[in-house]
Amino acid sequence: MRSGLIKTNLIGIAFGFATAIVAPALADQAPVGHAFVVAKVVSMDDSDTVVNDAVVLVRDGKIETVGEADQVTIPAGYAVHHFEDRWLAPGLVEGHNHTSGGLGDLNDMVYLTNPGLDTRSAIDPDNDLIKRARMGGVTTVMLIPGSGTNMSGLGTLTKTAGKDPCDVIIRSPGSLKIAQAGNPEWYFGGVGRSFMNWNTRQTLLKARDYHLAWERFEKGETTVKPEFDPTFEPFRGLFRKEYPATVHTQIYQVLMTTVDMVANKLDIWTVLDHCTFDAWKVAPLVNKSSCWTINGPRQYQFDRTARRMIGNASGWWKNGVHKLGINTDAPVVPEAELSYQAAMACWYGWEPYPALRGVTAVPAKALGVYDRVGSIQVGKDADFGIWTGNPLDPRSACLMLMVNGKIAYDGTTGVRRF
Repeated sequence: MRSGLIKTNLIGIAFGFATAIVAPALADQAPVGHAFVVAKVVSMDDSDTVVNDAVVLVRDGKIETVGEADQVTIPAGYAVHHFEDRWLAPGLVEGHNHTSGGLGDLNDMVYLTNPGLDTRSAIDPDNDLIKRARMGGVTTVMLIPGSGTNMSGLGTLTKTAGKDPCDVIIRSPGSLKIAQAGNPEWYFGGVGRSFMNWNTRQTLLKARDYHLAWERFEKGETTVKPEFDPTFEPFRGLFRKEYPATVHTQIYQVLMTTVDMVANKLDIWTVLDHCTFDAWKVAPLVNKSSCWTINGPRQYQFDRTARRMIGNASGWWKNGVHKLGINTDAPVVPEAELSYQAAMACWYGWEPYPALRGVTAVPAKALGVYDRVGSIQVGKDADFGIWTGNPLDPRSACLMLMVNGKIAYDGTTGVRRF
C-alpha cells in the first residue's frame, strides 16, 4: 500500500463507495482541485497508455497530472477520492443523439431538406434522459435533429452536464445532419431513393456555391458582394471543414452513394452514422475515403447470402475499417447503454480494446474534438468515469462521473440507477 501518501477507507472500498478527504483547514471551503486514487487508468491515448495504481489530479476543469501513485504528490486542499480497486476511463462520446435537448420544439419535418434549422435553440442541459446518460458514463454527445427528412438541420456538440446551454455547448454548429435511406424515403409516401439523393445533392450544391461566391469576394477575385443568406451562411463552416456532416446511412447501396456523393465528390468531412445491416460490404470503398464509421444501434443482422448472423462492427473490422465507433441513436437505445452496445459488438465478433476506443477516442476524433475529450491526458478536459471494472463488461457500473472537472454524477452514496 502507498503508506504516508493517502489514507484508505477500507469500509468504503468494500462496498464500492468513495471517500473524499480534504485538508482540515480547508474543510469549509470548496476544494482547490480533485485527486482520484484508482487501480487503473485506461487512457485511450494514441500510445494506448495504461497506468496501474494511479493518481489523477484535476484542477480548473482540466486534467493536471496522471501518474503512478508513488510518483504523484497530492497538493494540500485537494479533495481525495479513493477508488483503489476501480478503473478510471475517459468519458464516453456519443456521435448520434436526440436526447440532450427538447427536440419536440424543433419541427424538422417541414421540407425534404431543412438547412435553416439548428438544435442549438433546443438544448436542455438537465433533462431526465441526459441525467441517465451521465449515470452510464457518457460525457459528450452530438445533438442532432431527426431522421425523417433528407437534411433535418444543424446539430450541436455538447457536454452532458452544466447549468445552462452556454455551459454545455462545445461547438455550434456541431454537424450537419443528413439522412440517406430508410426514414426519408417514407416522407409523405413515395419519395424514392433517386429523388432523395438528388434532393440532398442539390441542397449541398447550393450551399457550396454560396460559400464559393463569398470566398471569391473575400479574396478580391470579384467586386460583386454576394447577398447574405442566413440559411446557407452556417454552411460555410461545412465547406471549410470546421464541422462534419453526420449522415444517417445504412444498407450497402445507400452507404455507397453517401461515400461517393458526400465525401468523395463534394469533399465534405463525413461521419457515417448507423452503418448497419449489410453496409459493411462497402468496406473497400470506405477504406479509400476519409470517412469515419460509427455503427449502431443495431449490432447484428441476418445475412441472407451467408445464411448466418453477422456482427456489424465485426464485419467492418474484419474488412479493414478501423476508424470504427459505436452509437445508440438515443432514445432508440437508451444513452446509458452506449457501453453495452459496444459490449454487444464484441459478443458478435469485435475486439474489446478497439471497442472501448470506439466509444471514447474514435468518436472524439471523428467529431473533431479529440484535442479536448476522448482520452485521459494532461491538459484535456477532466471528463471521465470511475467504473467498478472494465466499462465494456455488462457487470460493471459507473460509480462517479466528472464533466469539466466537476462531479456530474455520484453513485457512491448507496443509491445507483445502474
